[in-house]
Amino acid sequence: MDRQTSPPQQQPPAAGPDQPRAGAESGPGSRRAAAQRLQMRQDLTAAAMELFATQGYEETTVDQIAAAAGVARRTFFRYFRSKEEAIFPDHDDTLVRVADLLASAEAEEHPLDVVCRGIKEVLRMYASTPEMSVARYQLIRQVPALREREIAVVSRYERLFTRYLLGRFDAAEQTPPGWQRGGDDDSMLAEVSAAAVVAAHNHVLRRWLRAGGHGDVEAQLDHSFGVIRGTFWPTPPSGARRRGATVAPGASGDGGEAEAVSALSASPGGEVLITVARTDAPLESVVDSIRAALAGRTSG
Repeated sequence: MDRQTSPPQQQPPAAGPDQPRAGAESGPGSRRAAAQRLQMRQDLTAAAMELFATQGYEETTVDQIAAAAGVARRTFFRYFRSKEEAIFPDHDDTLVRVADLLASAEAEEHPLDVVCRGIKEVLRMYASTPEMSVARYQLIRQVPALREREIAVVSRYERLFTRYLLGRFDAAEQTPPGWQRGGDDDSMLAEVSAAAVVAAHNHVLRRWLRAGGHGDVEAQLDHSFGVIRGTFWPTPPSGARRRGATVAPGASGDGGEAEAVSALSASPGGEVLITVARTDAPLESVVDSIRAALAGRTSG
């Protein structure tokens, strides 16, 4: 496998795996430079994808990718650390956008709704170039190294969401009553909630990619969010406000009486339920199995 690394004098990409870049200075020159950088990243990615498809991933070298894009090898390493990184060119910028979205969210908005809005930015990144996204998906399925890279990329978002949720749990003075647990379950709830939202996104995205990138993928993701909300937090905590609407304490989103208690505001004495499901199982089946397990535990 061609795992050439950047020469010592070359500067690696600005954003590290978990440190989103700070925003660049504004101005025509800065915007023009950013546009040129984005275009070069896209050109290198397109060249890499074309070579991987025609001659194979293992057989393609960084030198060949650079030559196909019409640049020198050292130019490639100004944008990517390795050839597998060239397959995921947009995640650094998307991670910055998601981090900005989380940081600018209103304190009154339910934190899990904020996370749902954040992961939708990732979905839009894929949906903006459906043909490229489908080709990338097909390639990743064939190359184990790229699957490992994809897992690492996805984990960056999950860690970002987990940190955000933990911060909201800790900010008692900014959080409506019911969101602050104050117990030892905060980290578990943050990780489980972040993982559930990311898993829903991945499920919808893979289904859309297998269909050739056709269909309203945002509507499909919104439906999945609805399923998750109905399972994990069907009733917003007291004073919680979903984006664009305020929910009164003790009332559900449609004005009816609450039928279930939010997983986030459950009593600290409640038990923890663990279920196991296949990764390729439909989301609805996973939710049904959780509900059946809860029903069995209650009746027992």
